[in-house]
Amino acid sequence: MFTSNVWGGGLEVQGEHLEEDEKDRNSQWDRASLLRQQQIHEYHELDEVQQSWLLAPQERKKKKKYIDLGCIVCSTTAFKWTVLSVLIAFFVIGLPIIIAKSLPKHKIHPAPPDNYTLALHKALLFFNAQKSGRLTASNDISWRGSSGLNDGSNLTDVKGGLVGGYYDSGENTKYHFPMAFAMTVLSWSVIEYPHKYEAINEYHHARELIQWGVDYLLLTFNSSATTIDKIYSQVGGALNNSNVPSDYTCWEKPEDMDYPRPVQTAYSGPDLAGEMAAALAAASIVFQDNTTYSKKLVKGAQTLFAFARDPSKRTRYSQGNPYIEPYYNSTGYYDEYMWGAIWLYYATGNTSYSNLATNPGIPRNAKAFQMNPNTTIFSWDNKLPGAMLLLTRFRMFLNPGYPLETTLMQYQNVTGLNMCSYLKQFGVYNFTHGGLIQLNHGKPASLQFVAGATFLTNLFADYMNASDVPGFYCGSYYVSSSALRDFATSQVNYILGDNPSKTSYVVGYGPKYPTQVHHRAASTPDNGVRYSCTGGNRWRDSSQGNPNVIEGAMVGGPDAEDRFVDNRRLPAYSEPTIAGNAALVAALVSLTGSGGEGVSRNGIFSGVTPLYPQSPPPPPPWKP
Repeated sequence: MFTSNVWGGGLEVQGEHLEEDEKDRNSQWDRASLLRQQQIHEYHELDEVQQSWLLAPQERKKKKKYIDLGCIVCSTTAFKWTVLSVLIAFFVIGLPIIIAKSLPKHKIHPAPPDNYTLALHKALLFFNAQKSGRLTASNDISWRGSSGLNDGSNLTDVKGGLVGGYYDSGENTKYHFPMAFAMTVLSWSVIEYPHKYEAINEYHHARELIQWGVDYLLLTFNSSATTIDKIYSQVGGALNNSNVPSDYTCWEKPEDMDYPRPVQTAYSGPDLAGEMAAALAAASIVFQDNTTYSKKLVKGAQTLFAFARDPSKRTRYSQGNPYIEPYYNSTGYYDEYMWGAIWLYYATGNTSYSNLATNPGIPRNAKAFQMNPNTTIFSWDNKLPGAMLLLTRFRMFLNPGYPLETTLMQYQNVTGLNMCSYLKQFGVYNFTHGGLIQLNHGKPASLQFVAGATFLTNLFADYMNASDVPGFYCGSYYVSSSALRDFATSQVNYILGDNPSKTSYVVGYGPKYPTQVHHRAASTPDNGVRYSCTGGNRWRDSSQGNPNVIEGAMVGGPDAEDRFVDNRRLPAYSEPTIAGNAALVAALVSLTGSGGEGVSRNGIFSGVTPLYPQSPPPPPPWKP
C-alpha cells in the first residue's frame, strides 16, 4: 500500500530477512499497541496484590472532638488555634500599647501666641468697654453697666428709641459716621482673616461686636422701607464753648448721665448714608451663614445707598451742623460712593454697583488720581485708599476684563503709589526719630491713621502673595511685598512699645502703658457713688492713674518728637476712639501668625455671580 519508500533507498524485498523486517515494522508502526499489551500483562500480574489491598481491613478515621461554648460550637483544634492567636496578638500588639499608656505623658503644647495676638485680645475688649445700651454680665467689663437707655426716647418713629451702639471715645457721644466706619473695618478684617480669628478664639467675639454696632445702625433709619427721607446721625454731643450740661461739659460715667442728649437728624448726607451702607453690606458677608439676617442687612444697605445717590440729597451730612461739624466733619462724599458701591457689589453681585464704582466720574470727582498727601490717608473721613484697594482685589483675583479693566488698572496703579508713599525712601511723609510715620502732618492723635495705613499695606502684601505677585514698581523703583510687610511691622511694633519712650500705646499691653486715659468711665471709680455733672471733675483733674483699666484702648499717641504726655486733661495724647481701635484690630489680625498666613481668598466674593458663562450641564444618561 506504499507507493514509495519514505525512508529512502530501494523497494526490493529480501526473503531471508522477511520475518525480521516484519518484526521491525511492528515495532515501528504499532508501538502504542504493543505498549498497551505490555500494560495488560503487568496488570494481571499485580491483580492479586491489588485485591489484597481492597480486602485488607481499613484504618478507622479519628472522630473530631468539639467544644460547646454555649452560643457557638467549634472544634477543639479551631479553639486551640483561636486561643493561641489571641495570645500572640496580645503580646505583639496589646502589651506594647499598655506599656506605652502607662508611661508618663509629655503633652505637646501649642506654640505661645505672638505679641500681635496678645495685643489683639485686648484691642477687641475696648469695644466692650464702649458699649451703650442694655448690657449683660457676658460683656466682661466689670466697671461698665447699662446706660443710654433713654436715648431717642422722644422720637415717635423709632420704637424703643436709639438704644445701643457705641460711645465714640472718652466722651459719651454716639457719632454714627465714625461708628459706621469702625464696623466696616472690623467686618473687613473678619472677612479677610476668619481663620486667624478662629485660631485665637475671637471669631465669635468679633462677630458679636459687629452685630452690636450694625443692629444699632439699623435703628437710625427706617430699615423696613425701600426709600427714606432722613437718617439719625448722632446722639448726644455739645455745642462749642457752651456751658450747658452735656457730654463735653460734664464728667460723668455713661451710667450716671442725667442731662439732655439731643438727637441730630440728617435730611441729606451721601457721606453718612454711603458709609452706613458699606457697614451693613460688609457685615452681611460676615453673617452670610445666617441667611435671614444677612438679607436684612443687605436690604438696609441698599435703602441707604439709594438715599445717598438721590440727586436732591447731595449735601454733606455735617454741613452747617454745630453739633457735628467741629468734631466729625466730612470733607466729601464721592469716596463713600466708591466705598459703598464696591461693598454692595461684593455683598449682592449686582453689577450696577461695580459699574458705579468704576465709572470714571467717581474717581474724578473724588480726586482719587491726584495723589496728594491727604487722599492717601485712610480714615473715617477718607475711604479712597481702602476703596481702591478693594477694587484692586477685584482685578487681581477675578480679572473681570472689559469694560471695567481700564478703571480697575488705574485703581491698582494708584494703590501701588499709595503704598509707596508710606515708605520712608520715597520721602512723601515725615518720620519721627523713633520711626513713626507722620500721616497727620505732625498734628496730635496720629496713631489712628498709622494703624489704618498698616492694615492696608499688610493686606496689599497678602493680596500679592495670594496672586503670586512678588512686587510692583513705583516709577523705576521695584517694591517687594516684604518691604510693605516690614513697614507694617515697624509701625505696629512702635505702637506696642518699640519706641524711644518704651511705652505701649495700647492700654494693658506691656510693662508700661498710659494710666491717665482720657475716658469718663475709666477714670471714675465704680464705688456705687453717683457723681454729678461737675462733681466728677475731681476724677478728671486727679493726678492718679485711672481706677479702671480700659484694656485694649489705643490712645492718641505721641507728638512729632516722639514725646508722650500721660495726662487725661490732654486728650490729643491720651484719648482713644473706636475708629482708631478698629484700624488697630485690623492691623493686628493681619500681622499675627496665629492661624496661618494670608487672606481668605474667596470669602469676600460669596455674593458675586460668576463673571463668565458657566459650563453647560452634562447630558442625561443614555437610555436604550
